[in-house]
Amino acid sequence: MVVTNMKELCEYVKQKRKTRAAQHQELIKIYGECKGMGNKHYKLPQKSSYPQQYKFTHNKMWRETTKKYTVEQLKQIKTL
Repeated sequence: MVVTNMKELCEYVKQKRKTRAAQHQELIKIYGECKGMGNKHYKLPQKSSYPQQYKFTHNKMWRETTKKYTVEQLKQIKTL
């Protein structure tokens, strides 16, 4: 369509909006209203903080260094 003046352009836009709204209403009747995707698609794992007792540096890391050695064992280690 060729528009030659502003009145024709305004009329064309009104008509176009009406037809587009009618098409949209037909789609709503068929498929229902638009809905969001929901939060289940956007859930990301959050950083979680644990008590100190469960951290590696507060229990397992120091198991080997707290062993009690006898004098004989220490002498053997020293000679190695």
